[in-house]
Amino acid sequence: MRLILLYAVDSLVIQQTVARHLLEVQAVRLQPTTPFTWSSGWKSPIYCDNRVTLAYPAVRTFIKEALAAVIRQQYPTADVIAGVATAGIPQGALVADALDLPYCYVRPEPKAHGMGKQIEGHLEPNQRVVVIEDLISTGGSSLKVVEALRTAGAEVLGMAAIFTYGFPQADKNFAEKNVSLVCLSNYDALLKEAQALNYIPADAMSSLAIWRENPAAWGV
Repeated sequence: MRLILLYAVDSLVIQQTVARHLLEVQAVRLQPTTPFTWSSGWKSPIYCDNRVTLAYPAVRTFIKEALAAVIRQQYPTADVIAGVATAGIPQGALVADALDLPYCYVRPEPKAHGMGKQIEGHLEPNQRVVVIEDLISTGGSSLKVVEALRTAGAEVLGMAAIFTYGFPQADKNFAEKNVSLVCLSNYDALLKEAQALNYIPADAMSSLAIWRENPAAWGV
């Protein structure tokens, strides 16, 4: 299993550039004193919605081209791009178009009505697939998509995502499922860029760093 934080020579530049874009378009919000509540019930000083980047053509194009470059380098034999429903659907479609590859998208669970499909689009057995995700937290829902593709007979080469929180649990989950993960940017790069942009006060940095160590207990 390969766990890759980014690709090639300019990895640190890409990490910081993506982090800056996410902050500038407010796809990421940092609020250590007025935390968000995630659906899991966790209190969090950060909220990430990368769908916001779709509204900004320059940012959207940068992310699309960075993801396409990742796939060209790390997964050059890919036959198909698969997006994770729902936030990974548009990102995956953009990347598939940039690479001129077939595209499908995958739900975490099959539909409860109609044809009962989990995979939308056309997928042949033994095709080599790269999965596109917008955000990695623990990786649970993303890895359900990998399992669905494998059940359908695909060979999953790996997954590429825009951003990861870098939770140890995610590393463990991807390793257990033997799935390679490539992320354009990460939480450490985001904090560094937020500090450089004076996005948050310096005295909030320690609280933001502590959150990732134990997010379930932070703010309780």
